[in-house]
Amino acid sequence: MNEASQPRMSDPTSDDTATKKKAPAQPGDVDLNSVEPEPIDPSGDGDPGFVGLPVVENTNKNKRGQRPEWLRVPLPQGESYNEVRETVEDHDLHTVCESANCPNMGECWSRGTATFMILGNVCTRSCGFCAVKTGRPDEGLDWDEPRRVEEAVRKMDLDHAVITSVNRDEREDGGAPIFAEVIERVHGLGATCEVLTPDFRGMREPCETVFEAEPDIFNHNVETVPSLYRRVRPQADYERSLKVLRWAKEEGLRTKSGIMVGLGETKEEVLEIMDDFVEIGLDVMTIGQYMQPTEHHLPVEEWVEPEVFEWYKQVGEEKGIEHVESSPLTRSSYHAEEHV
Repeated sequence: MNEASQPRMSDPTSDDTATKKKAPAQPGDVDLNSVEPEPIDPSGDGDPGFVGLPVVENTNKNKRGQRPEWLRVPLPQGESYNEVRETVEDHDLHTVCESANCPNMGECWSRGTATFMILGNVCTRSCGFCAVKTGRPDEGLDWDEPRRVEEAVRKMDLDHAVITSVNRDEREDGGAPIFAEVIERVHGLGATCEVLTPDFRGMREPCETVFEAEPDIFNHNVETVPSLYRRVRPQADYERSLKVLRWAKEEGLRTKSGIMVGLGETKEEVLEIMDDFVEIGLDVMTIGQYMQPTEHHLPVEEWVEPEVFEWYKQVGEEKGIEHVESSPLTRSSYHAEEHV
């Protein structure tokens, strides 16, 4: 790192701990009835069925509810907010805004925008940061879901829709056909569509199903730095996520990915992710503050100051990422309509 890109703050430190890599699991490797996790190596890979959320003693002073002033957001209110809630409930849909306790729900819903979460509201993975329910989903897919999403987008008169989902690792297709049909229906309304997908366990076929529907933005979050995967994303693999993003870019799609900070990463590790993103040609990166959703989730290790987010944006764009959305309250779908 040259002198011009050095942070105007405490020098970053790097974690030189060697990690042993293991190939991502393939379909059939996971017994979803299992309650005892298999051993996981430091990479976090292994897809060990349902892994219980890690029990982590919070030894720092960042207790839940004691957030700095810059993280305070107004309560949801207004006619548009109420209309969005009514539309979501009337169409029996889920939003990641609610399921993940997003701090921007009030702002986004008051603007008449929402991120729809398809494939149900039960996830087969147990990430240490996520408030979405973990368990075994109902069998099969809800094939009427794309129609309901279409009707909601039509009623809300959206110009841009964001579609995300839970992980459906119990399925060979990962639920990709539902993604594809939703994209086609949203495009049929004349709206643009961003998808925020799982990694589909690194399987090319379900990824291709989504690619062929030609979303305007293909988003898959790496979420955190590789050294923290075992604690933060125990059933995921950093290199596998990069592979999925690389495939999307090779198919000519506009690509996007994001991370949370404040989980114990170093600044140098964040810059290394930026370098990886530049190498795969990523177009948009999002960086936001991790906020512990419940006492059962990972604790906040650091409240990252707004000036650091501004610095991340500057450095990322100087490195070659077209657009870096970076602020304490940034989430994957925040200002998503501006990323097309």
